[in-house]
Amino acid sequence: MTERLVEQARRGDSAAFVALIEERQAAMTRVAMAILGNRPDAEDALQDALTSLWRQLPRLRDTSRFDAWAERILVHACLLVLRRRRRRGVREIASLPGSAASVEPALTDPISLEDTSVDRDRFRRAFETLDGDARAMIVLRHLEDRSIAEIAAIVGIRDGTVKSRLFTARRALETALDSEEPA
Repeated sequence: MTERLVEQARRGDSAAFVALIEERQAAMTRVAMAILGNRPDAEDALQDALTSLWRQLPRLRDTSRFDAWAERILVHACLLVLRRRRRRGVREIASLPGSAASVEPALTDPISLEDTSVDRDRFRRAFETLDGDARAMIVLRHLEDRSIAEIAAIVGIRDGTVKSRLFTARRALETALDSEEPA
């Protein structure tokens, strides 16, 4: 079904493209929100990614790889937004409940709501210190539950490189969490 829609969209069928995107929009938005941490930037990245997908779709050779290809374009769009944000010198912290909340560490001990929000804020601040590549690695592996091979296909690197970058990203997150003072 998906490959048929991809093939139709490759030939310029906008309704098939819309159907493809509607199936994936929630997951794509979740990835963009997790990497970028706020809705406006996530929407910008998603819009840029969708525009690129539509324009580049005729060049997609293997229609069975559409999902990995689309996610690669989305991750790159998110990284571009992060670079633009750094150039502007603006550092935003998501303030809406639930934004990037899916990336927070699992809290296994019963604790109060106040403690949970402090831990979420602490995690969010630590996560935002990571570079875009590290954010993407952590989001794809731990939020999206992608395998090493899937991440390699999405990002366009070898499995061993994914493992190395994921190790480095986790280490950087641990360091950032250690440097964050608990409230």
